[in-house]
Amino acid sequence: MSAVLPSRTGKGSRPTPVLPSPAAANAAAASFAALTARLDYLEPGDVEQVRQAYRFADEAHLGQIRASGEPYITHPIAVAAQCAEWKLDAQALMAALLHDAIEDCGVTKPDLIERFGAPVAELVDGLTKLDKLQFNTREESQAESFRKMLLAMARDVRVILIKLADRTHNMRTLDDVPREKWGRTSRETLDIYAPIAHRLGLNQTYRELQELAFRHLRPWRHKVLDKAVARARSRRRDLIQKVQREVEQAFESAGMKVRIAGREKTLYSIYTKMDEKHLSFAQVTDIYGFRVVVPSVTDCYTALGILHQTYKPVPGRFKDHIAIPKVNGYQSLHTTLVGPSGVNVEFQMRTEAMHVVAESGVAAHWLYKANPTDADTAERLGTKWLQSLLDIQHETRDAAEFWDHVKIDLFPDAVYVFTPKSQILALPRGATVVDFAYAIHSNVGDRTVAAKINGVQVPLRTELKNGDVVEVVTAAVSTPNPAWLGFVRTGRARSKIRHHLKSLAQAESQELGEKLLAQALRAEGIERSPADDEEHHAMWERLLRFTGNKSRAELLTDLGLGKRIAGIVAKRLMTLMTERGERPDALLMTRERYTAHENVSQGGVVLDGSENASVQFAACCRPVPGDAIVGYLGRGEGLVVHMEDCAVARRLQHKDSERFIGVEWADEPVRPFETMVMVTVANTKGVLARVASALAGVEADITHVDMDDDRGQDATDLRFLIAVRDRAHLEAVMRTLKRTPSVMRAQRLRAGHSGS
Repeated sequence: MSAVLPSRTGKGSRPTPVLPSPAAANAAAASFAALTARLDYLEPGDVEQVRQAYRFADEAHLGQIRASGEPYITHPIAVAAQCAEWKLDAQALMAALLHDAIEDCGVTKPDLIERFGAPVAELVDGLTKLDKLQFNTREESQAESFRKMLLAMARDVRVILIKLADRTHNMRTLDDVPREKWGRTSRETLDIYAPIAHRLGLNQTYRELQELAFRHLRPWRHKVLDKAVARARSRRRDLIQKVQREVEQAFESAGMKVRIAGREKTLYSIYTKMDEKHLSFAQVTDIYGFRVVVPSVTDCYTALGILHQTYKPVPGRFKDHIAIPKVNGYQSLHTTLVGPSGVNVEFQMRTEAMHVVAESGVAAHWLYKANPTDADTAERLGTKWLQSLLDIQHETRDAAEFWDHVKIDLFPDAVYVFTPKSQILALPRGATVVDFAYAIHSNVGDRTVAAKINGVQVPLRTELKNGDVVEVVTAAVSTPNPAWLGFVRTGRARSKIRHHLKSLAQAESQELGEKLLAQALRAEGIERSPADDEEHHAMWERLLRFTGNKSRAELLTDLGLGKRIAGIVAKRLMTLMTERGERPDALLMTRERYTAHENVSQGGVVLDGSENASVQFAACCRPVPGDAIVGYLGRGEGLVVHMEDCAVARRLQHKDSERFIGVEWADEPVRPFETMVMVTVANTKGVLARVASALAGVEADITHVDMDDDRGQDATDLRFLIAVRDRAHLEAVMRTLKRTPSVMRAQRLRAGHSGS
């Protein structure tokens, strides 16, 4: 099948309908010949499939050229070559060759399924950007694009490996692209692709992406550092050679076979260290180091002992990433030694298998297919993180919010903590007890009420440290607290909490909407809302078309959130019911409409304090049980309860009276309610303690305290946010405060009122 369409260069360049010269075509063919030389690990049949994919891609990209002037096909070949370095399978190599076919050539997914099978088509589709869809902003488009890519990656990690190979080749050839595009592409690489590479343990790719992005984002600084490192390398060549000779002799004397290689800190890591720690180049001491590759794990620790006998170790600079691997599967022993002339030199000890994992990360899954411990390795190499992407997506449908959660998890460092049963968990630095609970299981996180670290009870917001033993206490009736969003660190915890709160708010708003509609229908003479059954289905469908809602549940939720007015919906529903021959009850209508409160309809919503997201108590007047109250149905914010004489409520009532509904207190509220009191006191020693003690004596909980900075004055104002049972309890609090020594005046604070 042919896929030659109007020529496009892709990757942001304008179309150039120029056929490649014979020489260029030969160059492309030669590139594929070079690729086949790397495919010796594949079966002959698989190589032939890859060749078929190459021919299809070559035909699809015919006439397209890159910004460098090379035929466009050279790019897919380069991407496939990088995938071949990781020993990816034939399907992945075919997808690498075809990865721009849908995006740039108009080839469809069904075309690819028919030609190469569904697995290859799925890989290509996961790699395809969403240029064809319309988005409000570039950021929204980018967020949706990354959401799609990461979800495809969670289902099949080969997607991200191909994508990283694609981005690496684009960064290698960024010099050919107009300079104004360097900044955006480089920043995106540093913020997104390099962290993903690091998270999956692809350290070689991670370092290269950082280095290329730094060179194009900060060309001048890169050049200056490059020259400084070259000079330092020249000055210290003799010293480094001396260290290598002495270390080789030490291992030879011990009869130990090792492979020693020098390693140099990348320019970007030097730059970030100088920037973050405010160091000069001369103060960065660990630019050079050595990697010691040994036959077995035991040899790693033996090698450490030999090195510590050769040079003195720097205290506090030893790390054992073998016993406790990094979250991306990296394993090595690290130690820093004081070499000749007092120069610090870092050494890393690892086995050959560890070295492959350290450089290739999750790609080692393919490099070590024959290894019987492959399943364990794959589990360690970030698969838990990939699975968590699917969990986050399940709870977060918004692309920007999904990407926000994922970025939180792309961390460069981690803390390692233990469960009471000595299982190790890796969490991002700054993670709290709540993050730990959600890392164990979402049900544990949702029901967390308390925690102990190393046997000592701690607040849930406590940050975890390396080596902590964390024990979580749960309760079956507990639910996530919205305040947790202020301190949790992991995307998993954040998405789980948000999902629960959204579900709770929706359920409560729906229940409130049902009450409001029933109340409005009674005012129209309808005893109860008609059921959503087969008999009334057509009527509900007509009502939903009128309101623009997809379902009855959505309509009720909108009523509860104040996005729809219950009275208008009730009038429409009454009209539809009348058309069906169901007549309103005139007596009920008269009773509801004319024996009501002068401002709001009778039979209002009853409040007992168990309402969460659907009902808010206004911060301007902070009503408590016993106060005369009114309910304002805010647009999209649910029911807001004000005191009847609140100045803010009076203004709203004058402007928006149809949004007010009747509300009343339950006989026995289930919780205390917050209100604000201001206490004017003489500026004497211990006065705050006396006032706080008086409040505690009358069983009023203090939730917040604020005071003026009047140190030079005779008197000062203390503002307390206190929780009381009802108005009678509040009056008892006020009497107690007025009798307290040093208190001049006590009053309740409300917006637009002087106090009471």
